[in-house]
Amino acid sequence: MSSTDAIAPAQVRDAAPLFAALGDETRLRLVVKLCAAGPLSITQLSTRSPVSRQAITKHLEVLSDVGLVHSSRRGRERIWELAPRRLEQANEYLARISRQWDDALGRLQNFVER
Repeated sequence: MSSTDAIAPAQVRDAAPLFAALGDETRLRLVVKLCAAGPLSITQLSTRSPVSRQAITKHLEVLSDVGLVHSSRRGRERIWELAPRRLEQANEYLARISRQWDDALGRLQNFVER
C-alpha cells in the first residue's frame, strides 16, 4: 500500500456513516431511483414501493444526514435530489480500497513466486 493511497482515520470516520446509509436496501434503492430519474417527490419515490411514504421520508432523512441527498420545496411538495459529490467520494474510497487490495495481492504473488 502506498502512503498516498492510505486512508486517514478522519476519512474513515467520514466514510463510515456514508456506507452505513448505503448498506440499507431501501436507502440504496432510493439512491438508485434518484440516480436514474433525477429529482423526485415522495409520491414518486414511494410508487410501487412496499415501504410506506413515512418510512421513505425517514430513509431520505438518513441519506440527507450523510450528504447523499437534499430536498427543496416546490409548492406543497418536497423534491428530493441526489448529491453527486458525496457519491463521488464513496467511489473514491472504494477505488482506493481496491488499489490497496490489488497491491496486497501483488505482494502476496511476489512472495509466493519467490
